[in-house]
Amino acid sequence: MQHLDPRAAFAYLQENPQAVLVDCRTEIEHMYVGHPVGAEHVAWQEAPDWEIDPDFAAKVKRVVKGDVERPVLLICRSGHRSIHAGDALEAAGFTNVINVLEGFEGPLDDDFHRGTLGGWRFRGLPWQQS
Repeated sequence: MQHLDPRAAFAYLQENPQAVLVDCRTEIEHMYVGHPVGAEHVAWQEAPDWEIDPDFAAKVKRVVKGDVERPVLLICRSGHRSIHAGDALEAAGFTNVINVLEGFEGPLDDDFHRGTLGGWRFRGLPWQQS
């Protein structure tokens, strides 16, 4: 699995129009916190049980229309959940998986807040809320 910071991931998406950005956060995070413009939403896990979706890889495979060689960039809140999702995609045969470091909201700061030290939104990249 490759790892790119948010700006490099955005540049990669611009340079590789066949690549797809998958937001693997929960539906609530995707809708209310915001998400990168153009991101496909496929949740890795959902509340309240937080169980990993056993069909995650199959759902992403549908997004890429069965092309497991198509570049898939994964973004979550802070760049950790997406690593596990990426491992699952690689285990399912995906060959070009890229984790977006820092995620959408970035790491916690000293006051336990996100969005002040890094992340897609902090870096000023295109995003929207539903």
